[in-house]
Amino acid sequence: MPSVRCLARCTVPVALAALLLPMAAAARLRVGISGSEPFLVEQPGGIGGISADVWREVASEQELAFELIPQDNTQANLDAVARGDLDLAIGPISITPERLAQADIEFTQPYFVGRIGVLLPLRDAGLWSRIRPFFGMAALSSVGVLLLALFVVGNLIWLAERRRNPEQFPRAYLHGVGNGMWFAIVTLTTVGYGDRSPVTRSGRVITGVWMIITLLAVSSITAGLASAFTVSLAQVPAGGIRDVEDLRQRPVAVVRGTTSEKWGRRSGARLSAQPSLEAAVNQLAVGEVDAVIYDAPALRYHLRTNPDLPMRVARFSLAQETYGFVFPTGSPLERPLDVSLLRLSRSGRIKAIQHSWLD
Repeated sequence: MPSVRCLARCTVPVALAALLLPMAAAARLRVGISGSEPFLVEQPGGIGGISADVWREVASEQELAFELIPQDNTQANLDAVARGDLDLAIGPISITPERLAQADIEFTQPYFVGRIGVLLPLRDAGLWSRIRPFFGMAALSSVGVLLLALFVVGNLIWLAERRRNPEQFPRAYLHGVGNGMWFAIVTLTTVGYGDRSPVTRSGRVITGVWMIITLLAVSSITAGLASAFTVSLAQVPAGGIRDVEDLRQRPVAVVRGTTSEKWGRRSGARLSAQPSLEAAVNQLAVGEVDAVIYDAPALRYHLRTNPDLPMRVARFSLAQETYGFVFPTGSPLERPLDVSLLRLSRSGRIKAIQHSWLD
């Protein structure tokens, strides 16, 4: 067995070498792996991916021998570490308050920051999804303000014109105000039929002010209508899912044993737990669910490797998460792993690994 001085000179500082000596004499580390692409990717030469490549960099720097042991899912991986069946768990394992509260496992510092994404189909939306923007709060409130303004101007024109111009603006309230509102609409749209016009000084002042206001407001009204038309005619996801609130009570697929289950429950969706991301995506492809909740990097990677899938990752996300390696509480691996991860992060090596799989 090499001396502490030799081990420190060749691999790590003296303080860390003392921690690694017991492991040097032990058998190879039992490393559990669980998760999906791009964190763990099956290749002809073995397992690759972001998590696997980062772990190999750490193990190489610390001169740690290991064997990779596949686990059914993330929860099974964590349970095996807690029981002492594994020395380490790697994969897209989210660092959550619930997991940190467990007394028998601990996390390294994060090596990846990601988001919980939503995968949606790209089938054409139905009629309601296309016309729904016209019934949204923004559109309805704009129409309400416009009608109120026309009513106010119609009343003012009628009050100013009813005595000297009763032919065009009759003294009867409903008839007179109706003609006033018609005059306001014609003025607003700059059509200018000329069938009605004010003759009093007050009526002309009111009309002039209304013309100036409409010149300033017509651009906003036009922009709002154009935006509504763009949204309604654009290709939108089936079911009209545009934000987190739209997931409520919708059938949504998640991957069993991952944090996607937790975020799916918090969104209020009706969950369908699947054993893998592929199974969840298949459910979405056949229309059994309206969306898939999972790690956004994994969803993007899946679409990149399956470009024919008529799906996309939603622009919104459910949460931000950090990923780390997991080891039993009190393990001598804690400090060496954190030191290596920090060194690899500061050198840019971890970011280079991420880019090689995601870009």
